[in-house]
Amino acid sequence: MEEIFRLGEISCPSGVMAVLDGGHLGLWSGERSPAEVDPALLGVHDPAAAAEVRNSVDFAVVGPDAAAAARSFGRQPGAMLHDIPASRAAELGTLFEEHCLAAGLDARLEALANREPHARRARRTALEGGGGFLMFGVPVVAVGGVPSDVRLPVLASRVDFGDGIGPRWSEISVRLSAAEAESSVLLGDIGVDWARVLFGDVDALNAWQHDEPVDGLADVAFWGAAAEEAAVTFAASELGEPGEDGVRGWTGLAVAEAMEKALAVQSWKEETGRRMMVDFRPHSHHWQVMRQVRASEVEAGTVDVGDARLLCAMTSWGDGYFPVSADLDASGSVVAVRVSFSDAAG
Repeated sequence: MEEIFRLGEISCPSGVMAVLDGGHLGLWSGERSPAEVDPALLGVHDPAAAAEVRNSVDFAVVGPDAAAAARSFGRQPGAMLHDIPASRAAELGTLFEEHCLAAGLDARLEALANREPHARRARRTALEGGGGFLMFGVPVVAVGGVPSDVRLPVLASRVDFGDGIGPRWSEISVRLSAAEAESSVLLGDIGVDWARVLFGDVDALNAWQHDEPVDGLADVAFWGAAAEEAAVTFAASELGEPGEDGVRGWTGLAVAEAMEKALAVQSWKEETGRRMMVDFRPHSHHWQVMRQVRASEVEAGTVDVGDARLLCAMTSWGDGYFPVSADLDASGSVVAVRVSFSDAAG
């Protein structure tokens, strides 16, 4: 039996919405070149590998058969190829040329003078009818035509999948209108590595502070088998956050003081071999929304960034690639945008 839950509401003043893994928003370049994003955020610390990331190239597929060539080449969604390491650019050009010759298509790759920022990728994709693009290899979906002057409900359908899986989300959807859906079209997949999905206005994402505190403060949290012993050793108390029973630490500290305490507890854990998790939590937009997620029975939360409201929800399936579809009314207008999880049961 399917149950429907209201997770919250979003607002999208720009009219363009992105659907992506909320844990990856530290990678969002906004209006800046992706070359300005620190490769360390991608887990790349080797200097040579970091240089490859920074010096990557974006290609436009151009020519009379550009759309067909990009689609049949099948390396990336959309009509562009993003974030190609410089050392592989020539090889990719050769492969594309060979593909077009074999398929009888008139198209070529044209390197961009400057890499396309993520916000522009999203807006261009929306103008092209909605679909997917890559953000450092992570699939993201963008859709345009979102009502800009109303709050839009976000609903989730829960189904008991049985066989040891139990109740989980079958889909999460943003309702754009009350019209009946007559058909659906696949927009693309989103790649999830942090077990959460976020629906957000593209312009608001440009102002998103993923790791930087918005108020200059941070929390330190720790939990696990040695948490009580650590609390005594470091004179820490229950964190007191909803949904986090047994979690100790400190809240509302200046960032420098919080970092000092987090490092001290982490060092004690490593030196003594104690079993415990330690978390440094700057009061960023990501922290704000995840604070609500942890306290929520439906594992969802919202955060306001400027005039926009964004919503983040746990997938209930963990990580994976999940399809995003647009439901259309009889006139072809989008009435809902859905992330589907049902295939994860297989």
